[in-house]
Amino acid sequence: MQSVAVIDYGMGNLHSVERALRHEAPPGTQIVLTDDLAVIRDADRLVFPGQGAAADAMQALRSLGLDTVLPELAATRPFLGMCLGQQILLDWSAENDGVDLLGVIPGKVERFPGHAIDSAGRRLKIPHMGWNVVRQVQDHPLWQGLPREPWFYFVHSYRVLPTRAEDVVGETDYGDPFASVIARGSMFAMQCHPEKSAADGLRLLNNFLRWDGAWR
Repeated sequence: MQSVAVIDYGMGNLHSVERALRHEAPPGTQIVLTDDLAVIRDADRLVFPGQGAAADAMQALRSLGLDTVLPELAATRPFLGMCLGQQILLDWSAENDGVDLLGVIPGKVERFPGHAIDSAGRRLKIPHMGWNVVRQVQDHPLWQGLPREPWFYFVHSYRVLPTRAEDVVGETDYGDPFASVIARGSMFAMQCHPEKSAADGLRLLNNFLRWDGAWR
């Protein structure tokens, strides 16, 4: 029986993530919503969601002892970051006057520029909220069975800017293209919410629950 830990550090509504995973889980899969460091360490797979401010998230992770553990765990087993759980994997965020993050992926997090416009010249609203296309820019096992440009649901004001192009596996246009999906080894992280993204999101979660963590 495989175990999947959904990491609960008090940031966001995690029950919708838990329900979506249960819907797609193979028989015999144990899915647990937890902040217990021992349970998280022992899990076969980790899901790292999140909503809210980067500074609050990092404070919560430090209080649970997860700030030093997560980089190690993300490199040793299938690991799925979502929304704020993607941003926290980078080095630094401009949010809250500047916040040091986990440093799993080199790069920074910045707010969308206030002057961004769409293809028709209209000013774009911040936050970026609603459905948008994720354009696959690299093959990855979690894209299996999905169209080349699947639709996912987004709610965010900040975007990740990875240093290395090879860490970007999906891009989305909002004014300019931004890295909506990043990956390295056994870690895969999305700015969007697969648990709120209908059939495409559920298919991605299904793929994650069956992925052996191998990539490149």
